[in-house]
Amino acid sequence: MDKSNLPHDHGQDVGRLLSVLPDLVSFQRVAETFQLISDSTRLRIFWLLCHSELCVYNIAAAVDMSPPAVSHHLKMLRNAGLIINRRIGKEIHYALADTAEAGLVHRIADEMFSMKCPTGG
Repeated sequence: MDKSNLPHDHGQDVGRLLSVLPDLVSFQRVAETFQLISDSTRLRIFWLLCHSELCVYNIAAAVDMSPPAVSHHLKMLRNAGLIINRRIGKEIHYALADTAEAGLVHRIADEMFSMKCPTGG
């Protein structure tokens, strides 16, 4: 879409903004990431893996869930590229992926958890 297709001209440089507008696929990918971490269980698991490398059994104990249920959430996080896994002996260990996207989601989560409202409300 270019500026000439806009119904109103409010004197803003909308044309420049539209020239850098990400494509629909990019918006879908970002929306899927936000959808993924909007689940409180996955967010808890993700947060743990931001701060430690853990096996399924330790994650399950930490979040009080069964290992198969945790595995389901881990698969979703791994498929999204937010976490990685590696085999250590007979166990699979999971950790935060070393990507810009995973790092950003980690920082956002940490900031959200540390925010305090100065008015107490």
